[in-house]
Amino acid sequence: MAALLPLTHDFGQQHFGRAALRDRRRTRSLVELAERLVQHPGGSLPEKFHDPNALRRCYDLMNCPHVTHAAVLDAHRHATFERVRHLPGTVLYLHDITELDFTSHKALHPQLGQIGNGTGKGYLCHHRLVITPDKQVLGLANQILHVRPEAPDGETVAQRRDKEDRETRLWVQAVESLEPPPDHQRAVDICDRAGDTFEFFDREFQLRRGFLVRSKHNRRIEVGHAGDGARTYLHDYLRTLPGQGTREVTIHDHDTGAVRSAQVQVAYAAVRLRVPRSRRGHYQARLLDVWAVRVWEPAAPPGVEPVEWFLVTNVAVACVADAWERVDWYLCRWVVEEYHKAQKTGCQIEGPQFETVEALQPMVALLSVVALVLLNLRDLSRRPEGATQAAAEVVAPEYVTVLSSWRFGSSRALTVREFVQALGRLGGHQNRKGDGAPGWLVLWRGWMKLQLLRDGYRAGLRAQRLQSQERHKADDPGG
Repeated sequence: MAALLPLTHDFGQQHFGRAALRDRRRTRSLVELAERLVQHPGGSLPEKFHDPNALRRCYDLMNCPHVTHAAVLDAHRHATFERVRHLPGTVLYLHDITELDFTSHKALHPQLGQIGNGTGKGYLCHHRLVITPDKQVLGLANQILHVRPEAPDGETVAQRRDKEDRETRLWVQAVESLEPPPDHQRAVDICDRAGDTFEFFDREFQLRRGFLVRSKHNRRIEVGHAGDGARTYLHDYLRTLPGQGTREVTIHDHDTGAVRSAQVQVAYAAVRLRVPRSRRGHYQARLLDVWAVRVWEPAAPPGVEPVEWFLVTNVAVACVADAWERVDWYLCRWVVEEYHKAQKTGCQIEGPQFETVEALQPMVALLSVVALVLLNLRDLSRRPEGATQAAAEVVAPEYVTVLSSWRFGSSRALTVREFVQALGRLGGHQNRKGDGAPGWLVLWRGWMKLQLLRDGYRAGLRAQRLQSQERHKADDPGG
């Protein structure tokens, strides 16, 4: 199993120590900035760095022409692939887009694209977040900052199809930039409905990657893989199939963040996707053999929209257990939604005030990696080994000393789980039986408070040393 992303143990060196910035001093500066940011991820840049000299070094580094979004992110990507390469079994790549809103940054408007209802300015930020099926976050496989172009009047379908910067190509570009998985591993790309394009499916087959996509379009299909099945439509056909199993799943509302349990049924079938009548991308005109899974909620609570998902995958579904596994893979998609919150709320990635996009983009990459730490704050205590593993193995011992002294009144060794529980308590979590485990947001608040406690602890140690030196001088006036 891959090691968890560390909180403070050589974080900057591990993720940015190999950054190719054409000068070792720049790389050392990037490592130092990363270390500072992981300790103070929230607030504006002056609040993150505190030290004016560190803030000035940050501005100088981000404005260096050799410090680009790609150069900063590539160092972390290589570390991620090294971590992933040795994993056996299935690895999930969560693909999703979020908008980064820089509307208030007037100087950048000419170099940004439309977001929201068309009046905002910013980036479409496309992520490939790598996780295990049990939701352990391994890192970012890539990130694309896309500037949405304005569509010219009278643009034809063929003209849109041939544009290299069209939005639907992001999903294809995402998988083309990924390293091929080793033979002992199955890589599966997980996408929501925006990834439902025939072009994406066809490219995944060419690259021999697995995919699981929530279907948006009621596509034309043939039933079965034999070539003699009835011709019909995907959603219509799946709705005719009886339920083949019932289970409780946890549903997250994308808009409100509300969480509820739902009793859902599942059905699955082998189908062939037929070539769309209207060609909107570049792909081979061929039938694609896939499996389709329908998940639905027969009896939703009053006033609640019932769950109904249509999932399309090229990973074989031979039995009900396989179908439920595909459902579990799709449920992992919520991790990337949490990641977006960690970027925007935890790291305030939309806040830095730069006058050029060349300076803004590498900071986006840097903060995007720091945001992974916030996700892992939550996951640390949920691992089985967290009950026995020493906290000092994943965080600096100084933090264990400070937090245990705050929580228990004296310095003591803590397990990872005890450390996270105390951190949640510091962030406002009551640790009552009915409260559940602390989430990343409350842990982030605790992490920020812990920095202040640590600063006070260090100040106390410095004061003690000064007092000791003064006493030594007083006892030995001739020294």
